[in-house]
Amino acid sequence: MYYIVGLGNPGLKYENTRHNVGFLTIDYLARKHNIDVRKSKFKSLYGQGTISGHKVMLIKPQTYMNNSGEAVRELKNFYKFDTDKLIVIYDDIDIDFGSIRIRKKGSAGTHNGMKSIIYQIQDDSFPRIKIAVGKKPEYMDLANFVLSGFSEKEAEIIRKEIDIASKSIETIIEENIDKSMNLYNSVRLVEDIDE
Repeated sequence: MYYIVGLGNPGLKYENTRHNVGFLTIDYLARKHNIDVRKSKFKSLYGQGTISGHKVMLIKPQTYMNNSGEAVRELKNFYKFDTDKLIVIYDDIDIDFGSIRIRKKGSAGTHNGMKSIIYQIQDDSFPRIKIAVGKKPEYMDLANFVLSGFSEKEAEIIRKEIDIASKSIETIIEENIDKSMNLYNSVRLVEDIDE
């Protein structure tokens, strides 16, 4: 079983913000593979199903972003899975808009949700998929930026990024993470976007 965790904040006011692309990717995978993500346990909404012939659990922590690790820790304590079966999807402001970045492991960088997960499970050797959400303008502080919505043009690109992210997950499950990194880390959807 693969445990696929999309990070975000619960509640309507956060629904389509930059910080919630992890949730949006889980929703997309759920629709695509007909998985109902409405069970409530482990401080999460989750659902089980099959992707590429493998059992998966799709998970949306309901703890708010900065405490995402509490949900992941509860899941891990209950199911006792190996860390390489955990895949975390989250927003990234440092990679070029119109791209995603797949990594086998590593630090949290500036992302509080990832910091929480690594702290709570005391391990950073799990695959993660970062989805570009644009660069923060000089005049905005980080919290306001990641909780802001997308312009129409940006939303179009985000939808394509989410599609690529979900394909990258299918490839990890079906083949392996190296193949997924080779296929999708080089994808560029935009040369540049009008400010």
